[in-house]
Amino acid sequence: MLLSLRIENFALIDRLDREWSLGLNVLTGETGAGKSIILDAIDVVLGGKVNGRLLRAGSQRGLVEATFALTPMAMEWLGMQEIELLDEASVVCCREITATQSGLRSRCRVNGVLVNRQAISQLRDRLVEITAQGQTVQLLLPARQRELLDAFGGEELLQQREQVAIAYESFKVAMQALENRRNSEQERLQRLDWFKYQLQELEGANLDDPEELAQLEGERDRLSHVVELQQLSYKAYQVLYQNDREVPASADLLGEAESLLGDMANYDPQLDGILEMVRDAMTQVVEAGKQMYSYGESLESDPQRLEEVEERIRTLKQICRKYGPELADAIAHVEKLQRELAELNGDSQSLENLENHYQNCQKILTKESQKLTEYREIAAKQLEKKLIEELKPLAMDKVQFECRLAPTSESATGRDRVTYYFSANPGEDLQPLRETASGGEMSRFLLALKACFCDVEPANDNLPTKTLIFDEIDAGVSGKVAQAIAHKLHQLSQSHQVLCVTHQPLIAAMADAHFRVEKQIVDEPPERNNGKKRGKTAIETALLDLPEIRTVVRVTPLANHQTRRQELAQLAGGHSAQDAIAFAESLLAQAAARRAGK
Repeated sequence: MLLSLRIENFALIDRLDREWSLGLNVLTGETGAGKSIILDAIDVVLGGKVNGRLLRAGSQRGLVEATFALTPMAMEWLGMQEIELLDEASVVCCREITATQSGLRSRCRVNGVLVNRQAISQLRDRLVEITAQGQTVQLLLPARQRELLDAFGGEELLQQREQVAIAYESFKVAMQALENRRNSEQERLQRLDWFKYQLQELEGANLDDPEELAQLEGERDRLSHVVELQQLSYKAYQVLYQNDREVPASADLLGEAESLLGDMANYDPQLDGILEMVRDAMTQVVEAGKQMYSYGESLESDPQRLEEVEERIRTLKQICRKYGPELADAIAHVEKLQRELAELNGDSQSLENLENHYQNCQKILTKESQKLTEYREIAAKQLEKKLIEELKPLAMDKVQFECRLAPTSESATGRDRVTYYFSANPGEDLQPLRETASGGEMSRFLLALKACFCDVEPANDNLPTKTLIFDEIDAGVSGKVAQAIAHKLHQLSQSHQVLCVTHQPLIAAMADAHFRVEKQIVDEPPERNNGKKRGKTAIETALLDLPEIRTVVRVTPLANHQTRRQELAQLAGGHSAQDAIAFAESLLAQAAARRAGK
């Protein structure tokens, strides 16, 4: 459902910020007043094509922003695109159009995130359905016609289609597994040999500790520097604990400091804390000196062990270069190889088993697809009957319609190609809808088609509704047909939000929200002329300072009975004479009675 629409510098609209309501929203006005510009803006913000005429003359930037109620399908799309919600109730679509030296540039955003036109067109299908010249292409596609038939068929048909999708996925997996086995037996054997070689090499290296290389490198450094370590440990021992040279050891100095502080503490107890710190330091220095002596005594040269360590390091580094980069990666690779070898050698991979599984999946898919076809054939007959009934009151009483199923290759949606065949005129052969229906016929066809779904898509007050947009669906029809169209639009508005551009007072009278669209002449400040004043004479400058006359489109909500009656009178008679007013009053009364009766 469209909640609000904001437009800046789009075609003849300088600025528009309008909220929309549930039910039937009607736009009326004189021919050429700019009603379709509103629908063009909705089309553009949802990925429609942009051309030069859509940017307001003299403007460098245009903007269309539409806020829609968040539907479950729109929520699903946002999740697929990894776009965060702004709130739990709405989604904001924005299209910015900018004039450049090379032409026009436009950017689409959803909830502030840049998206391409292809992505936003997927969201468009989840939010609106536009019925206007050039906007009914989707209905002409066999895939869309099949989707509509399935929806009309109801829950049982849709559940069966889900069973087909599950069966098809299993069939694809089985077929792929069989083809892979048939086409890659030689490759499998080569991979088997290669994996065995790798596993033999890795298992031969006895890899079990990912820290072994680091530990060995530390041991190598110690073994290769035993003499230096012995010398340095003895020097450290002398500095810390016992020194034969004239320079006293740290322990001797600390002992002297302890003696001095002991004498001082006898006279000043405040020094007890410092004395304790010196004693602790002396204890640690003495202990460190003893440990350094023991460490030096324990060091022994071991050339054989050093050679073993260096050989092991070379082995592990070679393993890391081939299977690493780290030793932990090589250890993990062993586990991976073991799994892949088990899969290649597994009994489940036997060709015979794969062929049997494939044939079983194919039988299941055939059975489920045949059942789906039977459901569709029943739904097609029902749709044909229902749609013809809905089309007859719309000045199409001689219409012929068939929903034909033709076999096609298996897919997740079954094995049926669905095509709508249509003939609006007696004596004319049925032809595919895409080859025969005119723009007006297509609009009425879709209106009738959507009316067929009112019974299978009941209104749900707990869920936002999809927006249906009809542009001059009543063009060239009589009052009787207009009344039928009004009834069907009202019927649709019970389960959808409907936006409709119309010239028919019979239709406008049924509106839940009525808007008048009109062109106005305004004086615009000459802001864009400021850059042209340089080098001009006083007279030329004065002329540039004059207000500029521009045409703009204004959309006014007709919120009370009087304004609506006046607008309907204008539509009915082109003036506000008493008879037109009376006619408008009667239309509003009849419409109120119909809405109350529903």
